[in-house]
Amino acid sequence: MDDLDHRLIGLLRVNARASLSQLAKALGVSRGTVQNRLDKLIASDVILGFTVRLKDPTTPDRIRAIMMVEVSGKNSRRVAHALRGLPQVQALYSTNGPFDLIAEIECANLEEFDRVLSSARTIEGIARSETSLLLAPA
Repeated sequence: MDDLDHRLIGLLRVNARASLSQLAKALGVSRGTVQNRLDKLIASDVILGFTVRLKDPTTPDRIRAIMMVEVSGKNSRRVAHALRGLPQVQALYSTNGPFDLIAEIECANLEEFDRVLSSARTIEGIARSETSLLLAPA
């Protein structure tokens, strides 16, 4: 990858929906050059896909939280699989430190949030969890 590839990726990070013409103009190269570079980046697995960024998910009608999970023994896979089975778990990450997993949770209301916490507490292999509500962007 050279400077042009890095600049192209930078533009795509800002707006993955930008047209080839817009990218070419911003980079000062032809549309064909952008197309060729993009094709090569995709073929070489530098770019694995494109995504959609949604409007800020912190809306007043949603409850969002982070659950940190300590797993007992060698149960990480089982616990991760069970947590992924909860539809309110939006993302799941492995981590270091005293906790093994971090789950991003989103619920419609506190009642649903309470049910999710209760369900998570029954998952075999969870030694301990700590959950924090996300209040407002800092």
